[in-house]
Formats: sequence, C-alpha cells, structure tokens
Amino acid sequence: MEAAAAVLPTLVVVLLAYLGYLAAAGAILPGKLVDGALLPDSSRLHYRCNGLLSLLLLLGLSAFGVYMGWMSPTVVADMGLELLSVTFIFSVIVSFALYIAGIKSGHKSSSLRPHVSGSFMQDWWFGVQLNPHFMEVDLKFFFVRAGMMAWLFINLSLFAKSYFAGSANLSWYIIDYFVHEEFMTSTWDIIAERLGFMLVFGDLVFIPFTFTIQGWWLLKNKVELSLLSGLANLCIFLIGYLVFRGANKQKHVFKKDPKAPIWGKPPKVVGGKLLASGYWGIARHCNYLGDLLLALSFSLPCGVSSVVPYFYPTYLLILLVLRERRDEARCSQKYREIWAEYCKLVPWRILPYVY
Repeated sequence: MEAAAAVLPTLVVVLLAYLGYLAAAGAILPGKLVDGALLPDSSRLHYRCNGLLSLLLLLGLSAFGVYMGWMSPTVVADMGLELLSVTFIFSVIVSFALYIAGIKSGHKSSSLRPHVSGSFMQDWWFGVQLNPHFMEVDLKFFFVRAGMMAWLFINLSLFAKSYFAGSANLSWYIIDYFVHEEFMTSTWDIIAERLGFMLVFGDLVFIPFTFTIQGWWLLKNKVELSLLSGLANLCIFLIGYLVFRGANKQKHVFKKDPKAPIWGKPPKVVGGKLLASGYWGIARHCNYLGDLLLALSFSLPCGVSSVVPYFYPTYLLILLVLRERRDEARCSQKYREIWAEYCKLVPWRILPYVY
C-alpha cells in the first residue's frame, strides 16, 4: 500500500504530461481541417485531424526514451492498477468541472448552450454542454483521441512484458483509426452526445483499461494457437475491418457529397436523406457488425479456456444493441414515413438474416 502511494504523484505527473503533450501536439502539428456536422443553429465546428502525426511523434519520443534508458517499456504494465486509479479520479474531477462550467454558461450556441434537466445525477452523468472547450481545445474530440492512444500504449507495454498475439491486429486497428480520424467527426458521439462523466470515463478509463483485458489476462495465462486458428482469426479481423471501415467511410462521404458513387454506382437514397446503398443497403447498422468482428478478433488469441478475455466483445455487443435500439427510436421519430420506407427496403438491423 505504501509503495503504491509513493508512485501516485509520479503517475499524476505522467498523466498530465501525456494530456499536455496531446493538447500541444493537437494545436501545433499540421493536419487536415475538417468541417464538423451541421448543428441545430446552422453552425459548424472545425476539427484539426492530426492524430496520426501526434501518435507517431509520441511513439518516436517513447522509443527514444526507452533506448536512452529514461523509461521502461513495461512501465504501464507494471503499474496498471495505480494508473487506472489516478485516471479514474481525474475523470471524476473533470466531470464535476464540466458540470459546474456548463450550468454557469451563458452561451446560446448549440455547442455550448447548457442543457439542464434539473437532475444533478443525470446532468453530471450525461453532461450539460454538447462541445465544451478548454483553452480552445474541443474536449470531446480531445478525450476520444487520448483514450484511443492510451489503448495502444497499454497494449504495447503489455506486449513488451509478455508476447501478446493479438497486439498486431489491435495496433493496426488503432493506427488506422487515426489515419481516418476525420470520420470520427460524423459519429453519434461527436454530433449528439453531451460531454459528461459517461463519455469522459468511457474515453479515458473504460476504453484503454477494460479493452485491454486480453493482454492483462495473457500476462498470467499462456496460450498456444495453431496456424489454422491464427489464420482464421486473421480472416475475422480483415472482414471486420473492411465492413467497419467501409461502412463508416461510405456514411462520411455521403454526408459530404450525397451524389458520390457507392461501389461504383449512384447511391440509392430514401426520401433524399437516408443512404440505402453499399453496406447501408445490407443492414441499417452494418458498421456495428464490423466493430463486433474486430472486437472478437482481439479476444480469440486468448483461446476459449476462460470468458474473461471476451469481456470486450460481450460488452460491445450489449452496448451496440442498446445503442441501435435508441438510434432506431430516434430515427423513427425524426424521419417518420421515410424511416418506415427505409426499414422495408433494408429490413436487417446489424447481421443480415439473423438480426
């Protein structure tokens, strides 16, 4: 206990230095400036998508630090619980700060106007403002970036401590996320969710620390995979990647240019608003299927002797089904007859012929 308490100040400095680096890199490094979705007041936010460059520079600095002996590549794996505790406390503090700043805000814009329900728990949990800023940093976009990068660095640290067969797939997935970071600007989280404890905790704690359960489990359990199992897992990963990335790209392109061809053909559009071509003509939430296949491929290298490594795909399945249900209800109310027509044209929700 005393040893853990002794390293906590150091971990606080590490966390703040990490977030400080991301803030500075996000503001200084060059990147594509992407227009966000149209907000209810007809305004748009703008996002500098330089996450890939920020990530590569941080990887280079970390590798140099390891080479010079300034840091251990297993530092996160060695102090995972302590770092989790510090990050959780930080998330709680930030959430309270966001709540207080939000309810005191006098802004009228869609991104900063306070949405107060009257329930402290609801407003603290779901957030008060849509896109709060701190020193010109869009905090919602920033925390997503921080969580995704932390996910990669935790797995690399675990990889350094004990060879993790799924690390190659996972590393590629996260790097690819930053290659296509601009697609994030058209997702539900960025467009519609307010920033409260739910998203702050989800981005900074839940994603990096619970989505790496496979690596933590493999530190204590040895698994040997056959060549056939490895190839099957690779196929699942590639199919999941193609569906997930392809579906999100099609949606992003359609929102920017509704007449852009999909799979070489003019897009089929329902009511002038809903895309029913490509992956979106196969299932109404086909991107969720890709995400689930990717999650499964990250856990399969752990074998089937325990359900613990399958927490991530199991959690993701529950989350996406619940989110899909909420999205269906919202779209039904928003688009009405158009949505009913779209559902007839595309009857499957996530997995064709099953659900």
